[in-house]
Amino acid sequence: MRPSTIGDRGLRDKRSLIQLLRDLPGLVVALLKAELAQLKAEMVRKAISLGIGIGMFVVAGALLFFMLGVLVAAAVLGIAVALPAWLAALIVAAGLLILAGIFGLVGLLSLRRGMPPAPTETIESVKRDVNAVRGLGDYDH
Repeated sequence: MRPSTIGDRGLRDKRSLIQLLRDLPGLVVALLKAELAQLKAEMVRKAISLGIGIGMFVVAGALLFFMLGVLVAAAVLGIAVALPAWLAALIVAAGLLILAGIFGLVGLLSLRRGMPPAPTETIESVKRDVNAVRGLGDYDH
């Protein structure tokens, strides 16, 4: 245990401006190292939480997948009360095929809107900006 820090504080207060300026780079480096360590710890904590959250969503998705299978079986069994079981299964399969086709077409249209994946509008905007700086092309004065 140190007896007192008052004497140390007095010595520290008497340091010259040159000594303080000499200590500044070391302090800045120490501060940056501490900030980077804090950033790393925070990112690790967030990555762990993100991984756990994604894992929970995957488990929920798997359970929903099996739930849909049970609902399809329930639909077949429900229709099989009024019709033969093979016809009930065909009706449910046809309904699922129609739904899959609709979702597939909507997905295809969405993919076509997103193609090409490069940010073409931004690239063109940057090219116009570069040409404006060079004094080439059309630009507002």
